[in-house]
Amino acid sequence: MSIAMSRTLSMICFYAGFVSIIGSIAIWFFYKGGDAAHAERFGIFVGLWAPTFFALSARLDTTQRRP
Repeated sequence: MSIAMSRTLSMICFYAGFVSIIGSIAIWFFYKGGDAAHAERFGIFVGLWAPTFFALSARLDTTQRRP
């Protein structure tokens, strides 16, 4: 994998982590379903993606810096 591609994927994963957090909060507050508990569970599920995206971003960033 080229350095430019690794850097791009790292940034995409980094921003996806923040989008996951914002999406989780938005789902939790603005979900218009019939069951409020479902909105909370779905918001938590989406929020759990953030650590994965941040870990992938860090891993890609580390691999691009190796000689």
